[in-house]
Amino acid sequence: MRLPGGVPSAHSDTFARSLLPPPSLWPQFDYSAEHLRHYPDRINASVALLDTAVAEGFGDRPMLCYEDCVWAYRHLLDRVERLAAVLVKDLGLRPGQRVLLRSANSPMLAACWLAVLRAGGITVSTSAMLRAAELVYVIDKLQIGLALCDVALADEIEAARAACSSLERIAYFSPLGNGVSGQASLDRLIETTQAGAGWVETAADDIAMIVFTSGSTGRPKAAAHFHRDILAACDCWRYPIAIEPGEVMSGTPTMGFTYGITSNLLYPLRYRAASVLVAKPTTENLLAAIACHRVSSLCSVPTALLGLLQRRGNHDMSSLTKCFSSGESLRVELWQEWFDATGIRIIEGFGSSELLTRVLSPSAAVERIGSLGKAVPGYTACILDDNGHPLAPGGRGRLGVRGPTGCRYLGDSERQKIAVQNGWNVTSDIFEQDADGYFWYIGRMDDIIVSAGYNISAMEVERVIADHPEVLECAVVGVPDPARGSLVRACIVLREKQRATEETAFKIQDYVKATIAPYKYPRQVKFLDELPKTPSGKVERYRLREV
Repeated sequence: MRLPGGVPSAHSDTFARSLLPPPSLWPQFDYSAEHLRHYPDRINASVALLDTAVAEGFGDRPMLCYEDCVWAYRHLLDRVERLAAVLVKDLGLRPGQRVLLRSANSPMLAACWLAVLRAGGITVSTSAMLRAAELVYVIDKLQIGLALCDVALADEIEAARAACSSLERIAYFSPLGNGVSGQASLDRLIETTQAGAGWVETAADDIAMIVFTSGSTGRPKAAAHFHRDILAACDCWRYPIAIEPGEVMSGTPTMGFTYGITSNLLYPLRYRAASVLVAKPTTENLLAAIACHRVSSLCSVPTALLGLLQRRGNHDMSSLTKCFSSGESLRVELWQEWFDATGIRIIEGFGSSELLTRVLSPSAAVERIGSLGKAVPGYTACILDDNGHPLAPGGRGRLGVRGPTGCRYLGDSERQKIAVQNGWNVTSDIFEQDADGYFWYIGRMDDIIVSAGYNISAMEVERVIADHPEVLECAVVGVPDPARGSLVRACIVLREKQRATEETAFKIQDYVKATIAPYKYPRQVKFLDELPKTPSGKVERYRLREV
């Protein structure tokens, strides 16, 4: 198979490529910036990130820190080489096949991610909190035949396997790859496999990773990124704020999401930094990790930053020099409280799963508090009108972005047409741009509720609640919350109105937690006699935010 640029693909399994939208629906890609012109036609992103770091003399430097264990760059490469060999020889992976990854942040998850790319496979990262039904959708959508999973998360993936025809093999691992007994079959295999094997010379435009992102219909969208996209995302991000070799990065995002993959793995590798992985990024765990490993750069969300402020006590945070925030809107009051307490300016940027990285960011000086800064070098951004045409400064509309990464939804041309207009990646976020070029976030157009950094589809939560036997009708909205940005509120009409009790609310919340990822559950439950509707029967959601 030849790719649009004429370079033969290294993928013998072409299923994922066949799902890409036609090139006429792709956004306009721009590699004209000086730092984006050097990519060859063949790139294996795993090799470009890790092997080159070892070759440049960073082999004995710390790369992954996890609890009291430290993996140097050279040790990580050893694990990745062995895993890639196991994937091919023992698990039958062919270039182009999709591999589902399921784990909390851990060194072995990072090694698995890199090994899949090294062997020519395509990573499909998933949140450790997803339930079987959600995993089934991902597996069926991409016809996934192999999953690599933390042994502690076996139950839901086994339930998903029972409901899927394509998922043939699951290999289990422990966080550090040292569970040589019991169910951790992958740990045992790598111990009996030699390092030093080669890699698949993938084309720069071969798909490397597929990420799922929520949408207004409630069904997750599968967005594809190429090997070249991974390097471009890293190379653009360094320009607003430099990360120096030897810095120590950590944060709250999990590697089931692009924010977590980039901040915990891709950026540290590209900048030759160290990454502190926190499996359960609670406030206490993160504070302990910062103090223990002398974290210098923190990537987080406003909710977590507020928690750190409130509970920092005598914890040592003096090593911090940089703080990045994304995933939800940062209140100016919180920015100021953080600065007053730490002397550090929070750098709030904007990105998306479809774009892989942040595309708007202030500089380290944060010239205008409350603004999301300007377009990251390598990207162009503007405000679009309803017809997808750029507005003059001062206008309000959807954000349009062009650059080296962009939206390619798999098997969903209709959503692709909405997400890309006139060559622009069009977000569902409403912005204003001032006369000096700074972008200011206004809100979202669709039904996505951004709560504590998580994107939650209101319609997905509605469907789950509607299946509860006691529920007659329901509607889900987001309501402002000073700590989490927004809360998920479920407004419910019960079949038996006399059962509108706190106990029933708890039962419905628990039902949602057991059915889909727990972070999606409604933290507020309001029982109503009826839902407010227009004469045509449409729910008046704005009124539900006022009840």
